[in-house]
Amino acid sequence: MRMELKRSRTDYTRTLDVGLRKYMLSVFFHMTAGLLITAVVAYIMSLSNAFILFLTLHPTVSILLSLIPFGVAQYLLYRINRISAESAKALFFIYAALLGALLSVIVAFSSASILISTFFVTSSMFLAMVVYGYSTEKDLTSWGSFLFMGLVGIVIAGIVNIFIMNDMASFVISAIGVLVFTGLTAYDIQRIKSYYLESDHSEIGEKKAIFGALLLYLDFINLFLCLLRLLKFLSRRD
Repeated sequence: MRMELKRSRTDYTRTLDVGLRKYMLSVFFHMTAGLLITAVVAYIMSLSNAFILFLTLHPTVSILLSLIPFGVAQYLLYRINRISAESAKALFFIYAALLGALLSVIVAFSSASILISTFFVTSSMFLAMVVYGYSTEKDLTSWGSFLFMGLVGIVIAGIVNIFIMNDMASFVISAIGVLVFTGLTAYDIQRIKSYYLESDHSEIGEKKAIFGALLLYLDFINLFLCLLRLLKFLSRRD
């Protein structure tokens, strides 16, 4: 009887591990696809002098245009339970493309060397925190409120700095941003892992994977942008 019980528990654990692995692979697949779309669109649009010149000469228009991908992301985050998995996937990829178009200005005014080095630094930090968040036995829930307050502080400080344009303030905001988004990566990966339920219908499981992909995508993009600003600041100081 005990042997049968032990065998059934082992079988259940193996099934759970396989299902969780498949779910996490889906999360990272969609996140990677989103990042690839953003990178390709940003590069292509950065080659359009007319588009870059228009966004550069009309910063107000750039700010207004940035509200479109923000609105798409918010809609996806809060309506994902009420839309189909295919619609959620389409919205995520549309968001990635729109954000790529906006980031094309940064690509156009950044050297290839600094973009590549920032990407590798971001990838290394991101991967390290993913491994930590996924494997640690420590409950990272307590990080949530602290990281959220840090995120709100960064947003407010960033908006203020748009008007005062202070380089040192931008450096400090970016440095804090690196800490916040590094922590959010570990926190979010643990949250995403906890969302998995073996009993989920395939449609629900896929929507959870897309939701998780969006969270990690946002962590990666924001970490990349904060590190890019830091490296640019440091390169100017040399």
